[in-house]
Amino acid sequence: QVQLVESGGGLVQAGGSLRLSCAASGSVFSVRTMAWYRQTPVDSRELIALITGTGSTSYADAVKGRFTISRDNAKHMVYLQMNSLKPEDTGVYYCQSYASWGQGTQVTVSS
Repeated sequence: QVQLVESGGGLVQAGGSLRLSCAASGSVFSVRTMAWYRQTPVDSRELIALITGTGSTSYADAVKGRFTISRDNAKHMVYLQMNSLKPEDTGVYYCQSYASWGQGTQVTVSS
């Protein structure tokens, strides 16, 4: 089991940027697939982006071309760079790896 702690959320205007960070504890971090999920007041929790231990990435269509997931294995960190933010990106963003979830960080995009 790994513990995950997100940070970096906040309030931003449409068109702006934010970078979310996820700090992971525990061993064998470098081989773990890490992911970011988003939960909105309307929709269920949805997968936004993931990155494998080898660095392969995958994105939801809604964020493709605007969001970038990355990792720093030496620091046990995963990041989500979010650009060109839209009001519909508003939600709670969660870091996830297998059965482990962070507590979430709120992102609010104003129009």
